[in-house]
Amino acid sequence: MIILFTLLMIGLIVIDQLIKHAIVAGVALGATKVLVPGVLSLTNLQNDGAAWSILSGQQWLFTIITVFALAVMIYYFWVFRHYWPYALSISLLIAGTLGNFIDRATQGYVVDMFQLDFIHFPIFNFADTCLTVGVVLLLTFMLFEERMKK
Repeated sequence: MIILFTLLMIGLIVIDQLIKHAIVAGVALGATKVLVPGVLSLTNLQNDGAAWSILSGQQWLFTIITVFALAVMIYYFWVFRHYWPYALSISLLIAGTLGNFIDRATQGYVVDMFQLDFIHFPIFNFADTCLTVGVVLLLTFMLFEERMKK
């Protein structure tokens, strides 16, 4: 099962990097292309901070946090490698973390592109989506763990 989740992580990281490469190649920096009017647009944004550009320019801090977080996630991935709900959740978290870390390490910023036009929300990327889904799944599995075991 560990091989399956490792392949999932690699696949998600590759998808994240391919999307980011396509956006950089196809959308001018700062430009926006509407995909679904009033719902979703693509934007090429260089984010050197966290959500809403919080802590902008603090790459050293993001590096320390990321290395620590990855160590913790890898430890728990190993501990729960035979329990698929947690292994799946942690796989998504690791993939999202590594997807954004690759950007920070190679470019000094994260490429963000998905803009929700119907709400004021930070522009995000595929790695961020992996992180969000991973957290939601992990919390859901933790809340309903007893029911799932029955």
